[in-house]
Amino acid sequence: MRHLSLVGDVSILLPLILSLIVIFSPHTGVVSFQIIPRRQELILRTDATRSSAIATTTTTATRLITTSTTSSKSSFLSLSSNNDDNDSASHPYEYDLAVIGAGPVGVQAAIAAASQILSSSDSDSDSGNPSKNRKMKVVLIDAPRASGKLMNEETNEDLSIGGPTGLFSKALRDTAKRIQVSALRGMGLREDSVWNEIVSSCAELASFNARDIKRQLEYAGVTLVEGYAKFDDNSDRGSHHLVISNEDDDGKTTTTTTTISTDKILIATGSRPFRPSGIPFDGVRVFDSDSINGLNYLPKSVVITGSGIVAIEFAKIFSNLGCDDVTLLIRDNSPKNALMKIGLDKDIAATLVADLIRSGIKIERGCEVGTIEVPSSSAMASATAANAYNNQNRIVPLKISLKAKGGGSDRRLSSVHEIKCDAYVAAVGRLPNTNNLNLEAAGIEVDEYGGIAVDNLFRANGVKDRNVYGAGDVLGRPFLASTGVAQGVAAVKNMFPPSNPLDNDTSAIIDSACDPNDESCALEDDLLSQAAGVNPTTLTANPFAFPVGIWSSPEAAYFGLSTKQAEILGIDAGEGIALYAECLRGLVFSPNGLLKLVFQKSTGRIVGVHICGDDACELIHYGMELVKNRRTITDVANSLYSAVTFHEMYRIAAISCMDPKAARKSRAAVGRALTERRRNSSKQ
Repeated sequence: MRHLSLVGDVSILLPLILSLIVIFSPHTGVVSFQIIPRRQELILRTDATRSSAIATTTTTATRLITTSTTSSKSSFLSLSSNNDDNDSASHPYEYDLAVIGAGPVGVQAAIAAASQILSSSDSDSDSGNPSKNRKMKVVLIDAPRASGKLMNEETNEDLSIGGPTGLFSKALRDTAKRIQVSALRGMGLREDSVWNEIVSSCAELASFNARDIKRQLEYAGVTLVEGYAKFDDNSDRGSHHLVISNEDDDGKTTTTTTTISTDKILIATGSRPFRPSGIPFDGVRVFDSDSINGLNYLPKSVVITGSGIVAIEFAKIFSNLGCDDVTLLIRDNSPKNALMKIGLDKDIAATLVADLIRSGIKIERGCEVGTIEVPSSSAMASATAANAYNNQNRIVPLKISLKAKGGGSDRRLSSVHEIKCDAYVAAVGRLPNTNNLNLEAAGIEVDEYGGIAVDNLFRANGVKDRNVYGAGDVLGRPFLASTGVAQGVAAVKNMFPPSNPLDNDTSAIIDSACDPNDESCALEDDLLSQAAGVNPTTLTANPFAFPVGIWSSPEAAYFGLSTKQAEILGIDAGEGIALYAECLRGLVFSPNGLLKLVFQKSTGRIVGVHICGDDACELIHYGMELVKNRRTITDVANSLYSAVTFHEMYRIAAISCMDPKAARKSRAAVGRALTERRRNSSKQ
């Protein structure tokens, strides 16, 4: 805020009050008021253009002249205050940092950078210019239609900004909890009306998030530009210039381009779905895990290929939305084994599979898609006309032929060889989204999948000036928003080291109370140290690097070691289990599920937590702290937890670790009671 300083006789008050300038700064979102004395000059400087305007008052009326910002329909003007002089840059570029990609990684990295204060270089002071602190100049480049195509076509609003890749699925999941499709159908609503209600609810949730993200960016002073960015082909400009192509409302790239210069660049363009060859993806009937965002009808039958997190999430979502026939196609002969391959504990995997079967979801094992026959346009048109006449929503089905995994012809005759469905979704992995960035112009090295190769500071390999960084999915697995955000923030700290060394201190994450003779404890120390740095070269192999959550219904989550992993690491481990039905809240509201603690037998130290059930993705963070702080089963068993909470299961599981025989009897009794309860419920 600018401050009023009154000098001289009180008689000047009235002219001063009349000489009032109202200044709005989109940089900070703050409206400032300044009283201008007669014949006093006010110099304003805009961060976004490094240009100034002079407002000179010669009478009680004042005139304010300002310059315009960079020509972009979504860029924000950054107006500096009197205390921030941005002329003293230590480099010749427009921006200190340009972030490519406005997903959760790019947005949080941009905000983190914009919150930092830079000091002008020593050379500025030597040249006679006083050394001053200034805010970082950060530009965030967003290509909305390249980020999952989650758009509000009526308002052309980007609903995906700042949101994870699975934003649409999370919104659908939440909507399925709040909207009872069967009730709407029972009221006689048309199928298209039911789907419109679902989509409108999803759009509302996504729009709320998008508006909040833009508010955060504006408040932080980040310049937001929409368009497709790539490195400049002009080799003389090195890796400090980006060419931005604007896009029309229909999503087609135009020839209108703008070139910006920047000191540092962070690539955070995320990932795209892997598309198996031979599948006719059209975004209408045949989808990948991103294009499903454009689904414009509620299918009554859907086939999903995949056995990972995304495939399971969509299977449960469509089941909960009232889809009568949901089928999962997996290459593995055992769905439990398939889930264990992505890191799930054996009991958690078994619980998820049991829930899928209990929900009526079919699982075809040891197979993959052979061919997909999409109905002709004439057949589709005839069905549409018949639906309009009969007020129905019948869709000409797809015909999917199945073959043995690997393309073999040895699929058993008793197995299903053809499936008919309304929609097909392939959820079989993701690839780094780097193919349109012209990385070769900057000399950036990539791996065989297009992932950016970086060092332990997240600097891209091969760049002469070492000014380009990468974070998130562009580096490859694990393709999680949480790890990507941590990498993005770490990359910003590496670019612009904090003045306070404590900001980079991660020693507090690791408890120093470790017996030097305990090899397993020393191993934990090493893994936790690596996890604290979110090093992309060791991230996916480190069980202590990050918690994993599966947003199915019920949820599943884990952190740390399973008993099998502990055995591989040479840790003699035991486990204790608590059923959801063993705590009061679980018994009454959500009896299906379990919580497992894995512990080292010699010390009682907890080394892993695994959960399947309601709120598992929330509960896991307490378990993560137990592991990181080396809490023992005795600590947990003696802790006091609030009544009627899921956290009571931690104490029950800890007691189970101490007396496994009594715990098994207790679980067996609870299981029998739960089975009887389900049987009685099905009769009613």
